[in-house]
Amino acid sequence: MAKVAFLGLGVMGFPMAGHLAAKGHEVTVYNRSPAKAQAWVAQHKGKSAATPREAAKGAEFVMACVGNDDDLRSVCTGPDGAFIGMTPGSVFVDHTTVSAKITRKLAAQAATSGIAFVDAPVSGGQAGAENGQLSIMCGGDPADYARAEPVMASYARICRLIGASGAGQLAKMMNQICIAGLMQGLSEALAFGQKAGLDGEKVVEVISQGAAGSWQMMNRHKTMLKDEFNFGFAVDWMRKDLGICLETADEIGASLPVTALVDQFYKDVQLMGGGRGDTSSLIRRLK
Repeated sequence: MAKVAFLGLGVMGFPMAGHLAAKGHEVTVYNRSPAKAQAWVAQHKGKSAATPREAAKGAEFVMACVGNDDDLRSVCTGPDGAFIGMTPGSVFVDHTTVSAKITRKLAAQAATSGIAFVDAPVSGGQAGAENGQLSIMCGGDPADYARAEPVMASYARICRLIGASGAGQLAKMMNQICIAGLMQGLSEALAFGQKAGLDGEKVVEVISQGAAGSWQMMNRHKTMLKDEFNFGFAVDWMRKDLGICLETADEIGASLPVTALVDQFYKDVQLMGGGRGDTSSLIRRLK
């Protein structure tokens, strides 16, 4: 069992930190909103800290799951950042979905203090975090990953090292590119079926067992047909992620025409007031 700090207690971080505590790790949490940290402590019997630096003090592993590049930089650096509190030989594990550029920059900065850095974005949504069934794609040094993997196993269904620093974030971009295209296809199919007067649930029962089947279809079609969109990863966050994908594609010379189009469709949903709805709300613009 390890001494672990967890920074960021949103819809993903709160249950992830809970799984660490349930596995017997000694967990100290930090959240920008102290009330959320206090609620976590009341539920899981760990400790809370007022700053990332304080949370990281003496920790063997520091996990982070915050919002974006700026949020990650904020909890890592500066006089109250985790890097100041961490000791040489400890490992920083970043579960945030951010750019590969900030990952590599922070990894290099951590290395100057003898701190290991593993980028480890996750997929599986709120349900995956709550059930401890996340897919984790990692970048970093193999020895550092080997040390962190047993701790991440507390909330992982699968955890793999993809390559050097930044590779985890690039893999997560591939994940989001896939989801964008799949969700648009599912939205179009369900909206088409409704216009045609078909029973969507009956159709999905059949086609989900064939080549059209996907996780999105199995887990989201019922709520999409009911116009219910409060099930995890928000449109606002998806647009943040797709923006990272599109920026990176420009940098490396990749072509993402479908992703660019779906990103604009998600913008339409935001303009309809649906920024906080989950990604399956893409169907709203077709209805």
